[in-house]
Amino acid sequence: MKTLQGRIGPFAERPYYTQEEIERICTTALRKSDLYPASPSPIRIERFIEKHFNLSPVYDDLPEGVLGFTRFGSKGVEEIIISKTLAEEGSKVAERRLNSTLAHEAGHGLLHAHLFVVESLNTPLFGEVESGKRIKVLCREEIVGKQAEKKYDGKWWEYQANKVIGSLLLPKSLVLENLRSLLTKQGSLEQLSLLPSKREDAAKILASTFEVNPVVARIRLNELYPLKNDSQLTL
Repeated sequence: MKTLQGRIGPFAERPYYTQEEIERICTTALRKSDLYPASPSPIRIERFIEKHFNLSPVYDDLPEGVLGFTRFGSKGVEEIIISKTLAEEGSKVAERRLNSTLAHEAGHGLLHAHLFVVESLNTPLFGEVESGKRIKVLCREEIVGKQAEKKYDGKWWEYQANKVIGSLLLPKSLVLENLRSLLTKQGSLEQLSLLPSKREDAAKILASTFEVNPVVARIRLNELYPLKNDSQLTL
């Protein structure tokens, strides 16, 4: 991880993570919590939060459009609050959206907790100051829902937390294993790749296997199988 000059927030610098760094952080955290599946299957994301951050997500009434938020203190993540409405909806779409929301909040904890040395902050980095100088980062519906596919809007902390969703819920090596039957060997090096005609089938398989909504599966495919690179997927 390196730092770049910041244009949003009170700090002169902001963290920058490569995709490989995010993959490594998430994989390491899952393995350390003994929650990295032996074969392609859903990640127990709520259990991961309990074990990694030593806290249980709290489900509460939140303002309309707010799916959740993370509350930080001087020791890092203090609370992860999730919309009770989302948790109680009961549909498969809502359950999968809940998984993505939990992963997004975990992303803030994994990537941003070190930024909150609250005693030295006079203004919030990208959240709202509460009593006792605790800070909460609100995650709104457009951040985790379909709007997340839109162009980057400068909120680097949300962009980074969204990158964690795929890396936590659809670990790279498990995606490779899950899609093995759809991959083809191309080129003299016989690199495995995914043909454009098979991308939608691949998204459906990932959504079903890892219990995520299709939009999350498609975003993950775009990370691992970028079309501009001839849909190559490498280890």
